[in-house]
Amino acid sequence: MVSAKARIREAYAQCAQAIVMGTVSLERAEDAGFSVHSPVFPVSQAASLAHVHPQTLREYDRAGLVQPMRTPGGARRYSISDIDRLNQAQKLSQQAIGIAGIALILDLREENRELRRELRRLKRPQGESVFAADSAGHVREFRVDFPARGGRAGWRRALYGEVYQIESRHALRKLALETHHQEIRQIEAPRDDAQR
Repeated sequence: MVSAKARIREAYAQCAQAIVMGTVSLERAEDAGFSVHSPVFPVSQAASLAHVHPQTLREYDRAGLVQPMRTPGGARRYSISDIDRLNQAQKLSQQAIGIAGIALILDLREENRELRRELRRLKRPQGESVFAADSAGHVREFRVDFPARGGRAGWRRALYGEVYQIESRHALRKLALETHHQEIRQIEAPRDDAQR
């Protein structure tokens, strides 16, 4: 039986592949509930997804082109948005655009994406707000539009969707923490053997 963590990890990998292939945009991935900025992929998987050599990832990191998040142990972790940025950087590099030009283009694209996201948020019809506690016990506001059919059941469906997204993010954070602890155990294990 496949664990929930493994299913979430696989869903994120499939989403990243779809973005690289151009069948899904970051906006659609976000709308589908993916946390596109969550650091999910280790270097080897990110390189494989973006079709680049792991050394290219290090070069882009040093140049400030794609800067992944790091675990407390220092390991790089890439997000879906990082994979998209890597893919775009590769395409621009193949067009003989230099690193500085690529960085500028990618930064402008990201700014444009953020502005489009804000515009979509502002264009959404004003609905009712429902307040509920998230998995950490913090009170959150959920904006809900009541559909013409379905009445108050509409807010329940929306709230359950939000709760599922929160649980997914919580599972990813827990996965990242467990991965970090495993890395620490692997690093400390040789030291323990050497001390004996």
